[in-house]
Order: sequence, then C-alpha cells, then structure tokens
Amino acid sequence: IKAELVGKLGKCGHMYHLLCLLAMYNNGNKDGSLQCPTCKAIYGEKTGTQPPGKMEFHLIPHSLPGYTDSKTIRIVYDIPTGIQGPEHPNPGKRFTARGFPRHCYLPDNEKGRKVLKLLIVAWDRRLIFTIGTSNTTGESDTVVWNEIHHKTEFGSNLTGHGYPDPNYLDNVLAELLAQGVSE
Repeated sequence: IKAELVGKLGKCGHMYHLLCLLAMYNNGNKDGSLQCPTCKAIYGEKTGTQPPGKMEFHLIPHSLPGYTDSKTIRIVYDIPTGIQGPEHPNPGKRFTARGFPRHCYLPDNEKGRKVLKLLIVAWDRRLIFTIGTSNTTGESDTVVWNEIHHKTEFGSNLTGHGYPDPNYLDNVLAELLAQGVSE
C-alpha cells in the first residue's frame, strides 16, 4: 500500500491513511471490528474478553425507588473462577471472580426492557465483564466490570449504585452504544 493513500470510513466519514487503518485493525482486539479513533464509531461487531459464566433474569414483585408504578427486573450474573485464556492479560494464570453471583436491577418498563434486551446482546458478545485489576480492592487477575454500568443496590442509593437515578437508563443505553450494542 502506498503511504499517501487515504481511506474514508463509511459511517462517520473520518479519513485516515490506509496504512494507519491497517495498523489500527491489526492492533485492535482481533474480533473483526474497527473503532474510529476520532468519534468511536464501531465497524463490524465488537466482542470482548469476558470469561465464561451465566446470565439469568426474572421479575420480582417490588418496585425500585423512582419507579413505583412498575415491578423490577433482577439480573443475576454468575462467573466462576478459572484460568485465563489467550485473550486475557496473563494466559494460563488463574483469575478470581469475587462477589458472584452479582445481582443487578432494572425497572420493568418499556425502557428497562429495552436495556435488558441490549444487555443480553452485550453478554453474548462478552462485553459486560473482563479480567483486570479491581478499582475497589486493587486485586489483579480478577473479573471486573467493563464500561457498562449496572445498578447493584436495591431499594436505596447509599453507594451510588442504586435508584433513584433518573438518568441511569439513558446513560447505560449510551454506554451500550459506545460498545457497538444498539437496536
């Protein structure tokens, strides 16, 4: 490829040298996707490095603060400890999975159900968790959240991870979109 050749990305229209695009792709996460460094638009289907586990959800007959007119969707994530794969920071080394199963909450309304649907897609694409260093404990080689915030506190908001939070559903939709997960 000639060094001066330029390509234009289809969705966003940003332009880069073809050699730069090739380098971005080759240095990316090897899942067939490319992310525009200027606007973060994702080309292809981004997948993550979440270790294997289980995601379940069900309705509970109680309402969340700020959503007194609806029931609650409880999501339960369960990831066991294991051995890191080639896509993880330390392949072959054990990783821990503290605090599992983790319970998360959404209002059972139209927007909450939309978020649930997209969280299922994000789970299937291995984007909800990753292996890294915990911001809370400093522990390395452990399962951590991966840029998609969840509400883990039910009935109060003492930690900031609960309701009421009138902007949460819109914020998490934006975080999902930033990971390439949309309707």
